[in-house]
Amino acid sequence: QVQVVESGGGLVQAGGSLRLSCTTSGLPFGVYAMGWFRQAPGKEREGVSMISFSGGTIKYADSVKGRFTISRDNAKNTMYLQMNSLKPEDTAMYYCAADQDFYKVTGGRGTYWGQGTQVNVSA
Repeated sequence: QVQVVESGGGLVQAGGSLRLSCTTSGLPFGVYAMGWFRQAPGKEREGVSMISFSGGTIKYADSVKGRFTISRDNAKNTMYLQMNSLKPEDTAMYYCAADQDFYKVTGGRGTYWGQGTQVNVSA
C-alpha cells in the first residue's frame, strides 16, 4: 500500500522559515517525480514546486522563486521544501504529490497524494 505523508508545517511569523518533508512508502521513490502543492481557504489548489525523479529538473511557481527550495533524498524516500522569507500569503495546506510522469505532477495530476500539512504565517 502506497503512503505519502507530509510533515513540518506549523505557525511562523512573517519573514520566518519552515522546512516541510514528504516521506513515501510502498513505491519506488527513486523513479517517481514529486511535487508540492498548496491550497488556501476559498482558493484553488496551486502548484508550488516540482522535482524530477533524479532531481535534475526543478520547477517553481513565480510566487515562491528565490524563497523556496525543493530537494529530495532518494536514499530516505523523502522530499523537502525549504521555505524562507515566509509571507502571510503563503498560508495554506501544503500537499505532496507523486507520479512516475513528471508532467502529470507538474499538471497537478499526480497519482498519489498526501493528506497535507498546514502552514500558517502571521503578519
